[in-house]
Amino acid sequence: MPKMKTNSAAKKRFDFTGTGKIKRKHAYHSHILTKKTTKQKRNLDYSGLVSEADAAKIRLLLVK
Repeated sequence: MPKMKTNSAAKKRFDFTGTGKIKRKHAYHSHILTKKTTKQKRNLDYSGLVSEADAAKIRLLLVK
């Protein structure tokens, strides 16, 4: 059976922490930033973690 390929879209969007959790970036931080408050833009800067419900699906895409 051939090796599974990593999903190219997923590898650009997700990363692993040292403990194996999956990091993600926030949406709404790429354009139309003038109407958003400084606080909102600052909070969108930080990365978040993928919920455990979705983590299994993303792990399959990343072949981990």
